[in-house]
Amino acid sequence: MVRGGGGLLALSERRSSSSSSSLLSKKKKVVVLGTGWGGTSFLKNLKSSSYEVEVVSPRNYFAFTPLLPSVTCGTVEARSVVEPIRNILRKKGMNIEFKEAECYKIDTDKRKVYCRSNQDTNLGGGQQEFSVDYDYLVIAMGARSNTFNTPGVAENCHFLKEVEDAQRIRRTVIDCFERASLPNLSEEERKRILHFVVVGGGPTGVEFAAELHDFVIEDLARLYPNVKDLAKITLLEAGDHILNMFDKRITAFAEEKFQRDGIHLKTGSMVIKVEDKHISTKERSTGVVSEIPYGMVVWSTGIGTRPVIMDFMKQIGQTNRRALATDEWLRVEGCKNVYGLGDCATINQRKVMEDISVIFSKADKNSSGTLNLRDFQEVVEDICERYPQVGLYLKKRQMRDIAQLLKSSQGEQQGTELDIALFKSALSEVDSQMKNLPATAQVAAQQGQYLANCFNRMEECEKNPEGPLRFRGTGRHRFHPFSSTSILGSLLHWEVNKLQLNYPGIGFQLVIAPNGSGIQCMQASKLAHKGSGGIGLGKAVHFWKGL
Repeated sequence: MVRGGGGLLALSERRSSSSSSSLLSKKKKVVVLGTGWGGTSFLKNLKSSSYEVEVVSPRNYFAFTPLLPSVTCGTVEARSVVEPIRNILRKKGMNIEFKEAECYKIDTDKRKVYCRSNQDTNLGGGQQEFSVDYDYLVIAMGARSNTFNTPGVAENCHFLKEVEDAQRIRRTVIDCFERASLPNLSEEERKRILHFVVVGGGPTGVEFAAELHDFVIEDLARLYPNVKDLAKITLLEAGDHILNMFDKRITAFAEEKFQRDGIHLKTGSMVIKVEDKHISTKERSTGVVSEIPYGMVVWSTGIGTRPVIMDFMKQIGQTNRRALATDEWLRVEGCKNVYGLGDCATINQRKVMEDISVIFSKADKNSSGTLNLRDFQEVVEDICERYPQVGLYLKKRQMRDIAQLLKSSQGEQQGTELDIALFKSALSEVDSQMKNLPATAQVAAQQGQYLANCFNRMEECEKNPEGPLRFRGTGRHRFHPFSSTSILGSLLHWEVNKLQLNYPGIGFQLVIAPNGSGIQCMQASKLAHKGSGGIGLGKAVHFWKGL
């Protein structure tokens, strides 16, 4: 009887284990590549327990990259801008696995990603390679610094993409001052060593130049009084202005402040070659080539595609592109159940004129061949949501809605019905307002949050779609398309008196520091005012709260 009882008990345990395994196997597996802004925001906002999640990244932490320029000069310590990814996953209370490895190949046919470990090889055993199966793949691998194949950049320049880059720059700045303080050096050589060149007038380059200026003036001048007057900072920008992706008022403010602070700004200068002691530039207007001696160069000219993404793009037929093309729902074009977030991807917004005929047909329910405004009002919200460039165009024309646009296009024939030709004419210039979203931390974080919300409501929206009308098909899209409160968008709140921009979408502030003339992104519990009247960073940097 005891054996019989034991046998029954064992059978019960086996059945329980089998049931648990069956339940686990029903879960769809989501693989996330990357722990940057997009990937981490997705993980942080994913709440549904109906997925088995695995994260693969060569970086086992999340870095608050907008503060990297501050790390270069010690305004913020490196440990203050990183959060271990395992801590983030542990707080989720979900069973999420993490593997510190680098993805080197994506196979959408077999639904596998191939990875290799990136730990030091002196641990023994060399690099370990493995593959991971997926049902859904979220690619959030970011981008690399774009050198534009300029000779000598990779060998002689510093980049500012990772925490390690910021620490390396900080050491080099100190080394330059120490080297310039040695005896038996000519005045010319000391000037060369203390000449810091920043290439690129985007947010990172401008903020680093401003941070370096403050570092030299406020800190290093006291430590190295004999050489403090020899230090020089030059910022090279190929365009006509720095920060050209921002509001013109920000550009003007930064350029004027640079001039007052003695930061040498050279616009219209293209870097054509970087040697170990000289950087060669070419004036865009005159074509004159000149050499600039330097002690350190920081290269910050934008982002380029990672090799694994380039190979993947060739595999799926997306050649001659700078980033993965996704649709408005962040789905990679040409793939099933693959999504792209952040700097490695860009949304390929569909043009109104490509669908103008089907839009007209969808509104023309009685197939009369003409539309009145009442017919059009039934689909106007769906048009504005599906094609956001319509709203941007209306704002540029200072019009309330599409109805006003259609009336203006009718001219003297106002009140009559619209035919397809007049409808096309009214919307013919709308697509001119199409713009790619900027490659910023804010946009990537918003994309991660959006995609996580879609995954959380996948089953619900499968039954009850909530998106706009399918103009090429029947019914509605499952979800609303992604839209961003971007720095180029209309929802930017400009506070002139405070000299700051608020980003409600992510929770950090873009502050124009009056004492540094740069742009600083921060999420801080305190904004401590320095003696010079500028804005400084408080002791506690709570960057994670905003994400």
